Amino acid sequence: MNAAVIQQQTGTFLPEITIKSTQRRKSTGTQYSNIKQEKKSVQTGWVSDNSAQILSKAEILLFRNSPKQNICVQLLQQGFHRSFSELFFLLGADRDRRAAAEPGSAVWLQTPLDQQWDKLETLKHHLIRAEKAESTCSWTVVCDQRLFLGQYFSAPEDAWLTLHFYHSCADREQGGHSRPATEARACMAEVYLQLGELEQARQQAELCMQQAEDSGWVDSAGRPLWLRACKALWTIYSRLADALLDAEDHAEALRLLHKGYSMATGAEDKPIQGEASYRLGLTYQSAGDHDTAKQFFNTCMQICGTLQDADGLTKSYKAMVKSIESEGNIHDTLQCLEKLSDISRGNGLQHNLVDAFLHLGTIYYKMSQYTRACEYFLQGYEVACNLEDASLLPKAQVLLASARAHCLMDQNMADVESASPAALRRLLAWKETSRDSTESPAAAWC
Repeated sequence: MNAAVIQQQTGTFLPEITIKSTQRRKSTGTQYSNIKQEKKSVQTGWVSDNSAQILSKAEILLFRNSPKQNICVQLLQQGFHRSFSELFFLLGADRDRRAAAEPGSAVWLQTPLDQQWDKLETLKHHLIRAEKAESTCSWTVVCDQRLFLGQYFSAPEDAWLTLHFYHSCADREQGGHSRPATEARACMAEVYLQLGELEQARQQAELCMQQAEDSGWVDSAGRPLWLRACKALWTIYSRLADALLDAEDHAEALRLLHKGYSMATGAEDKPIQGEASYRLGLTYQSAGDHDTAKQFFNTCMQICGTLQDADGLTKSYKAMVKSIESEGNIHDTLQCLEKLSDISRGNGLQHNLVDAFLHLGTIYYKMSQYTRACEYFLQGYEVACNLEDASLLPKAQVLLASARAHCLMDQNMADVESASPAALRRLLAWKETSRDSTESPAAAWC
């Protein structure tokens, strides 16, 4: 903790506890409001006799002490010793993590927890509820209160508090298999996933699935917990597979992806199943098994077609084109690209449409069918112009210019070989035009 905070906390931490029981029940908000009013009256030089009589020793201490001290005193006065101990532990943990942080880092710049009045009040309120429920063995209520606190601290800088309360909810011996505890595991899986701690996320999501299976439980927002765990697990398996593919471990990556695919199929979640099919297809494709890859791409196409998911359809077709083309099947490749261009045009997916046209033109270019290649390159160029895409436009220009140049060369060579009067006139006209023109081949074609 920095020097300013240490200086602020000098003095006795817990003041003398001599307040009467009737005064203990006054709300903290009301007490602070009264004190502020009294302070304002003193500053303005006007203090009535009644207001002077209202001030008590407890109210004076409430005014003089920090919010942290007052809340801790209230917890002890009211007999909530477990809540006091946990709050005191969290304040110490916050102080330690700030002290260990590098100067200027995000943690170091955060406002200390003991200076955030609203968070301290929320902690006090729900810790008291949890302790009362624990004293009556109402374990589900205990977990509900801890789940609430885990969800309350949702800001990225409060991830440590979020995980503390989720763990204290889900890892309990009593109540650890209740509905709120199961939801806490789903929440933990998502938090760990955001933090990039994939193995921790995987462990919590798998436990959530086990506890939620056949229960019919839903989370606080009404979503089925089992399905929520399925979605989290699929994302986790997918990211783990990415790391394995980077290490060229295709076998283990496929095992994880198949596991996720089986879960999606069992949950009858079509969007996840479609995505799982696509990822499996890509993985088989990278492993060189194009036949199996095409099977999964076809499955993805069927699912996306049923869901009317144009984005999913187009990316499946683009992946399918790659596998078909790698097998040297030009006819099917062209058909697949034509279908891709139709879907892209019909759904306004202009970037995909440019890709399809340029790919079609490239295939015809390689087949030395330069006139047909020019037709597709020109269409791709026009769409790229409409998009004003600085990355696509130069590529389309170069391809179109190259194909157009080949067309002119073929035409001129034919005229040279012909040597007919009409051919010679065309050659002379072309020579004069090319000498005077300052336009590029792409611009002239357009």
